[in-house]
Amino acid sequence: MKEINVREIKENAVRLIANDWALLTARDGEGCNPMTVSWGGIGELWGKDTATVYVRESRYTKGLVDNETHFSLCFMKDESRDALKFCGSKSGRDYDKIKETGLTPVYTENAPYFKEAKIVLICRKMACQLLDEKGFIDTDIKEKWYSDNDMHYIYFAEIEKVLISE
Repeated sequence: MKEINVREIKENAVRLIANDWALLTARDGEGCNPMTVSWGGIGELWGKDTATVYVRESRYTKGLVDNETHFSLCFMKDESRDALKFCGSKSGRDYDKIKETGLTPVYTENAPYFKEAKIVLICRKMACQLLDEKGFIDTDIKEKWYSDNDMHYIYFAEIEKVLISE
C-alpha cells in the first residue's frame, strides 16, 4: 500500500460509499471485526478532512468502535464483493468474519485494515451523535428506515491517513 493525501483520491466518494460499499473495521480483542457500510460521507468538518459513518445501536461493531479511538474504512476491490455481502449480513457475535471471508487483516496502523482493499482510510473518532427522529423534516424517513426504532449513531472522524493499493 502507498500513502497519499486524501485530496488525491480519484474515485467518486458517493459511488465508493453508496455503490461499492466499505468495510468499517475496528479491533476486537487481538483480532478485528469488519462491518459493511453503504451510508456515509467524505468531506470537511471542523477544519479537518473527515469521514462520517452510520452504525445502528444493534450492531456488534458499534461496541467495538465505541471502545477504540480509531477505525478504518476499507474500499475493496471488485473480487471482494462476496466478502462485503457476508460482512453486511452476518454479525460478529455469531461469526468469525475474517475466517469466513478469507480476508487478510493488517495491523500496522492505529486501526486494522485489509490487504485486499483498493483504498483505506484510517480514521480517528472526533464525535458521535445519536440520530434523533425529532430532527426529521421529511416524516417518511422514520417509517421507511426506522420502523423498528433501531436508530443510527453518526460517527464523525478525522481522516488521518489514506492508503491505496499499488
